[in-house]
Amino acid sequence: MSFLDTCNGTHTKKALLSDSQLFEAQFQELVTELTERDLADPVLADALNRLREVLVYNAPGGKRNRGLSVIGSLRELLPPSQLTQDIVQRALLVGWCIELLQAFFLVADDIMDASVTRRGQPCWYKKDGIGLEAINDSFLLEASIYRLLRRHCRDQPYYVHLLELFTEVLYPPQDRLTSTEKNIANIVYPIVKYKTAFYSFYLPVAAAMYMAGINSEEEHNNAKHILLEMGEFFQIQDDYLDCYGDPAVTGKIGTDIQDNKCSWLVVTAMEIMTPEQRAELEACYGRHDEAKVEKVKALYNTLQMPTLYHKYEDESYQRLQKLIACHAQNLPHLVFLNFAKKIYKRNK
Repeated sequence: MSFLDTCNGTHTKKALLSDSQLFEAQFQELVTELTERDLADPVLADALNRLREVLVYNAPGGKRNRGLSVIGSLRELLPPSQLTQDIVQRALLVGWCIELLQAFFLVADDIMDASVTRRGQPCWYKKDGIGLEAINDSFLLEASIYRLLRRHCRDQPYYVHLLELFTEVLYPPQDRLTSTEKNIANIVYPIVKYKTAFYSFYLPVAAAMYMAGINSEEEHNNAKHILLEMGEFFQIQDDYLDCYGDPAVTGKIGTDIQDNKCSWLVVTAMEIMTPEQRAELEACYGRHDEAKVEKVKALYNTLQMPTLYHKYEDESYQRLQKLIACHAQNLPHLVFLNFAKKIYKRNK
């Protein structure tokens, strides 16, 4: 019996739930499916209990925009008459696979960045008794994606397309500088375009397109053109919030300055600062020293980085509108506009 239905005697009644509610319910089904097998074996039982703990702590709690965008996009691409219960359930499942991908990245990234909090709670590796075993736990999250796809989508014509989408995103470029002396203005934009944009924006829409039977390379390239532009802004927005966001709202304490990250803020600042300001930046950036971090932030304020960011945000939204008009002639504009509504002017 699917979680979408409730049984009553000999007939089935479809549960009247929102996509968000269906998505939440699907997570419980997913955890049960991945962890409640062969529990009679004590060794396997310990491993599965660990997987349950990893899933429950790290997969929920985010904004879920990536996961919900699969079913949201599919609803724009297919008429209601074609959205069968099985198709909806698989779309929710694929959405959770994207959320597991995000969790996999975050668990690993938090270790590399020595982050303290994530989504309003201690990072997974910071929990008592976890430590660097979190590296193995991140691999458990990754492996869970392919177990779920194989079990639920293997007999679908789009199965190979989904596998290719997920494997393509597993090799993102690095976003940490070795030195602020580098010409980072030429490095940041390729990074932001493919680090987050692909799996956060193109992946959920492309998955929905394949599930809807849209296999045209031209249509996928058109969608990618729009969504990578949107994802570039999203990453720049993340860079801004790392410095200027409220940790009580964002759920994390920013560390880009001390971690020597090649962020939009530092790249933009270096383009407009004086030689004296650049010397101060190079003396302070990438140092795990709170006083030096504050000097970098003060320098950003002197350069009016918040004003420059908000100007960039407005210009980015205007560019996006033009891209949609130009490249989405055969695709529903709401697929892209729904994304835009979620990210522009966000504060977390």
